[in-house]
Amino acid sequence: MKIWKSLLIVLMIVANLAFAQPSFADIPKFSKNPDYIEVTKALKQLSQTKDAQTQVEGLTPEEIKKRTEELTLQKYALETGINWGQCSNQTGNTIAVYGKRPNDEEDEDAVYENGLYFLGDGQSTKNNWDCDGIYLPNDVQVENFTSNPNGQGEELRGAAALKILDGTQLVIKRNPDTAAIELNVPTVKVLNSKEANWFIPDISQDLINTRVPNAPSNQS
Repeated sequence: MKIWKSLLIVLMIVANLAFAQPSFADIPKFSKNPDYIEVTKALKQLSQTKDAQTQVEGLTPEEIKKRTEELTLQKYALETGINWGQCSNQTGNTIAVYGKRPNDEEDEDAVYENGLYFLGDGQSTKNNWDCDGIYLPNDVQVENFTSNPNGQGEELRGAAALKILDGTQLVIKRNPDTAAIELNVPTVKVLNSKEANWFIPDISQDLINTRVPNAPSNQS
């Protein structure tokens, strides 16, 4: 009788583990993603601003609404497992973009975390190939640049590395009147060599134009 009672107890424990939601379930992987943490924080800041009915200096309600919508989609993309971004070049020139090495194997001899690739005019980086950002040459500037969702637009001049969030399709255009770069996303992050192990040279757009495009791409 004792044996049957013991077996019954074991079966009850197994059934409970099989059908009940374990209290020690793993935290979703996306919640540990630095991009996800950054997006969630930014959305919270914008939400607090909206709830308090206070206007951020330099931002119109329409701009706040646009940034909130963009960040909401980026948050959703990260929650659904999209772990890559795409860069599209519509500048009329070759641009430099940052991306992972061609294979998934760790290269012990690699000096930098990301490689620097060249994307031709009219090209977009290939689907599922993670474009982490773009390089801004030392003689080019970005119009209406913001690195903080609550920040006011300003001009940024290279040389610099601009990082985008996973799930973003970044479109880079050139203003025909000012020759400055225009970005379609509300915020991008400026990186320096102390924040990330990326190759950030001090070179001009003319030199980039001499490079052969080699980024994995979809021809426009």
